[in-house]
Amino acid sequence: MNTQELFLIVMVVVFSVPYLIWRLGKTDYWAPLVVVQICIGILLGPGVSGALFPEHYTSLFNPQVLQALSGIAWWAIMIFVWIAGIELDLKKSWQDRRGSCITAGLALSCPLLLGCLAAVMLMTFIGADWIGPKGSDWQFIIGVGMACAVTALPILILLMEKLNILREPIGQRIMRYASLDDIAIWIVLSLVLLDWDRVSLQTIFLVSFILISFLFRKLMLSLQESDRWYVSFIWLGICGLASDWAGLHFMVGAFLAGVVMDSDWFNQEDMDKLRHFVMMTMLPVYFMSTGLRTNWEMDGLAVLVAAGILLFASIAGKIAGTYAAGKILKWEKGEAWIIGWLLQTKALIMIVFANVLLDKQIITSQTFTALLVMAVISTMLTVPVVTPKLHQYRHLILKSKKKIPDARGLVLPNRRLSECEIRADRFFFQR
Repeated sequence: MNTQELFLIVMVVVFSVPYLIWRLGKTDYWAPLVVVQICIGILLGPGVSGALFPEHYTSLFNPQVLQALSGIAWWAIMIFVWIAGIELDLKKSWQDRRGSCITAGLALSCPLLLGCLAAVMLMTFIGADWIGPKGSDWQFIIGVGMACAVTALPILILLMEKLNILREPIGQRIMRYASLDDIAIWIVLSLVLLDWDRVSLQTIFLVSFILISFLFRKLMLSLQESDRWYVSFIWLGICGLASDWAGLHFMVGAFLAGVVMDSDWFNQEDMDKLRHFVMMTMLPVYFMSTGLRTNWEMDGLAVLVAAGILLFASIAGKIAGTYAAGKILKWEKGEAWIIGWLLQTKALIMIVFANVLLDKQIITSQTFTALLVMAVISTMLTVPVVTPKLHQYRHLILKSKKKIPDARGLVLPNRRLSECEIRADRFFFQR
């Protein structure tokens, strides 16, 4: 077979297998489609399919096919990170700056600290090569800690949409907390990626970016919305190129390109359509490329143990942080648990960060695999854990004054329940 045919075979597998598993297996309650796609990417990687079928794996994923997949994956994730930057609504966070700063600060610092301790534990007690050839001890520790602290805002949005709480007050609060954490995490990532041999180039990039951003914003305000879309993608490409040239990685530039833009420059419905379009048509290729970078050769058990340690640090850190914030801000019972579990959602953005750390050789492919497994499990746990609590503390999310008691005497909102809610409802009341 020629390269084109092999490429198309891979594309058919990438889009058909996860969809069929998700749809026929009805996994949406515990494993959304994006999680299934990530899992299939891992299974198709060298550690699983490559080990079971080495000849077929080598012939299918030849260098030409891998190069084509990488190109699509790079552009897909750049657009996705760019959208995430645009959707950060810091204005709303500033309106409730005390509560937002306290919650975001504690929800970030606690898992970051536990993640750093977990990284030290990996380096000290689990005998394996976790640090990349170009990574120092402090870069590895901070990088892993950051991976434990990150919240995947785009995936969080999707999950809260499924739970019908995105537009509710609690959903908007969680968005504010996650937005502030995203900003802080990207700043930490930029510090981790600082290359003292190229610090002058990186300084030039950051200063130039700030100055040019003011001109760019004036230009965008003078354009019609149809023209803003075209100019935005040009801006995205330039920022990604400039940041990669400076040694900061093109993902940093993609995020910065979105942060300096206002979401109200675009129709929200169009932006939602773009995000869903990218997730449906291009991101599965990124998940495939991510799975191809996993490595189980060192010791599969050690990787799983590392993933478990990192998962504990991530979840325990988020819950501890939100409980501390709840005590300070006097939240109602149940709020800290719900908010903490939603904020520990990892998936896509943490995978982006792990890819950046791997690209810069700060972590090894074994560490990358452990982080990827941790991200998948943390995201799979979110909906099954949160939905029973949402039913138990339903008053936290209700906006309407009109309430309808059900047969069990509970007060339910006057709206159609989602499939996730129905399943959670059954689960909770059968216990």
